Amino acid sequence: MQSIHQHAQIVVGLGKSGMSLVRFLASQGQSFTVVDSREQPPELSTLQRDYPQVAVHCGPLSADLLSSAEVLYVSPGLALSTPALQAAIAQGVRISGDIDLFAQCARAPIVAITGSNAKSSVTTLVGQMFAAAGFNAAIGGNLGVPALDLLDDAVDVYVMELSSFQLETTSHLQARVAVCLNISEDHMDRYVDLDGYIAAKQRVFKHAQTVVVNRDDVASQPQQPPAQVISFGLSIPQAGEFGLRERDGETYLALGEQLLLAVKHLKVRGSHNYANALSALALGTAMQLPMPAMLQALQDFVGLEHRCQWLCQVQGVDWYNDSKATNVGAALAAIEGLGADHAGKLVLIAGGDGKGADFSSLKIPVMQYCRAVIVLGRDGERVAQAVAGSVPIERVTTLEAAVTVAARLAQTGDSVLLAPACASLDMFKSFEQRGDVFAQAVRDLL
Repeated sequence: MQSIHQHAQIVVGLGKSGMSLVRFLASQGQSFTVVDSREQPPELSTLQRDYPQVAVHCGPLSADLLSSAEVLYVSPGLALSTPALQAAIAQGVRISGDIDLFAQCARAPIVAITGSNAKSSVTTLVGQMFAAAGFNAAIGGNLGVPALDLLDDAVDVYVMELSSFQLETTSHLQARVAVCLNISEDHMDRYVDLDGYIAAKQRVFKHAQTVVVNRDDVASQPQQPPAQVISFGLSIPQAGEFGLRERDGETYLALGEQLLLAVKHLKVRGSHNYANALSALALGTAMQLPMPAMLQALQDFVGLEHRCQWLCQVQGVDWYNDSKATNVGAALAAIEGLGADHAGKLVLIAGGDGKGADFSSLKIPVMQYCRAVIVLGRDGERVAQAVAGSVPIERVTTLEAAVTVAARLAQTGDSVLLAPACASLDMFKSFEQRGDVFAQAVRDLL
């Protein structure tokens, strides 16, 4: 029985969130074991230096070891379909994760934000709204600081970005307000089908006091209607809803019939950014934030790096870095958002690791808004096939070459948009590195 007691708690995965679990459990004086399927996990040297007393097993996961535990804290990077985890689940071992543990320990209310796209932008924006209203907001989760590292009695509110992978292992969230911003195909290399992915996202709504709903996106809406709902969307809002209204040729963010702010005062452009602003207003309203502070934060918000980020104008052409558009839905939002907002055409740069996604929905927006498409990366040819016949297609092997070709194709008044619709890991360490390489190549044009 000693081995069972010894391994009562096992942290599975030693990356960023796994290491935050180690720090937390050790700070609570609890005994636990760490396992990782990799021989050299990213945080191994940190663990051995700071917590030499913690047992760690690297390499293929042992079903026997995992099945001997009472609880497994599984890192988001590891699929629950992994055979050793399935064996433990079959033995009745409880599955949890860092977000689950965080939610049980947090003393301040939680604003929970998930969705296929725009999570980081909305999480950051809502955090800035709280700051503008004078609150001590802790921001993190899937973005920036791991959840458990944020726990602090001085915090007034936690604004949390949550991924579907994190939500899979979360049962105790009970957010004060929760939103699923949107749903589009993503991580189809991890889920059996879209329904499995949606089911993971739906967990954000469990026991939430108030739910913010995107009325333009049925798949993102809670399947069990909660008691308190605030909706947002790009349509004209009814009483108590957030949406867009036109007045004297201007477009306004609005709450019911009340005009809040002309979109021309926002530093981020495009309908997808207007949707983000409306969702943030709905979340802030659910938390009873004062409207003037929220509107000030909206006007100050410059957007996030690599997320439909305006870089510069070169010879009458605007360049946008949306390297974070790692799935088809994000690329569509950028193409349609910028396309509808600009008089000129777009030159689109796309391709990378497609994660098993279907690119066919790109064809009509490309035909509508693009002058040309430049493809590269592992699945660049699949993107080319999906949009074939809509606009001219150019094939390149490097991002620098894509920038050179885009500069040649774009005309005055056009915009060049890097929105890959794919992950970056076939060619780059991360979407950030991909965006940095793109931005440097664009600066080299100046």
